[in-house]
Parts: sequence; structure tokens; C-alpha cells
Amino acid sequence: MEVSKISRINSILLLALPFNTYAMRFLVLLLLFLLFSCYETPRNCKDYKTGEFFSEVVINDQLFKSSFKRSKNLQVEVYNNKTDSSQLRWINNCEVIFKTINPKNMAEQKDIHLKILTTTDSSYTYEYSYVGEVKKQKGIAYRVK
Repeated sequence: MEVSKISRINSILLLALPFNTYAMRFLVLLLLFLLFSCYETPRNCKDYKTGEFFSEVVINDQLFKSSFKRSKNLQVEVYNNKTDSSQLRWINNCEVIFKTINPKNMAEQKDIHLKILTTTDSSYTYEYSYVGEVKKQKGIAYRVK
């Protein structure tokens, strides 16, 4: 009688062993997923709402540089010795809409949406696009002063 009880317990344990292995794997993966999905890069976007900056954007393997000064509601940018001014409307601390003040063509009439993705003590990485468009470009802006 005792031998049959032991063999029944062993067969039950053997049947449960794959479940336990899979359950442990699942729990470990779930724990790792929860641990890393909760990580969020800190952004100090308020530090970049005003100031003097220069920016670098790579489009089709070509580097474009510009410099700009930004106040709370206005940005004046110099690119290729041309000055362009935009009104700013902050959506939140990390997102802003640029509206060109004196557009010279149809493209300049479109508003631009910029979102700050990451910040450091002297720069921020951002993405931007025309409002309503899906395709986004990325760039880096560095604080001058």
C-alpha cells in the first residue's frame, strides 16, 4: 500500500513538473517586463523653454545646423544667414507648436509640432513634424547660454 502511494505521488509530481518550469519562466519574464517597462527617462523640459541654442538635424545623411533664441512666446532662428521668427504655443512642458510669423510660402504656413524626448544638463533630443503628419524627424539642440 505504501509503495503505491509513493508511486502515485511521484507520478503527480512528474506531471506537475513541466507546469512548474513553465510557470517559473513566465513569472520571471513577467517580473522582468514589469521592472523595465516602469523605467522612464527623466526630462527637465522646463529648463529649455527659454534660452539661446544651436541645433543639429540629419536629413537624408545631410547635417543641418541652425541657431535660435527662445523666449516664452517667441523663437527667432537663423539658418543659412536667413532669420525666421515663430510664435510659440506650449501644449505642456515638453511639447510646443511653432507658427511662422511671416510665412513666405505654403510650406511655412504649416505649423510645426516639436516634442522634447530626452534632456541632459546642456542639451535635449527632440522630434518634430508638421502638425497632423505622421513622419517625424529627430534632432539635438544644445544650450549656448
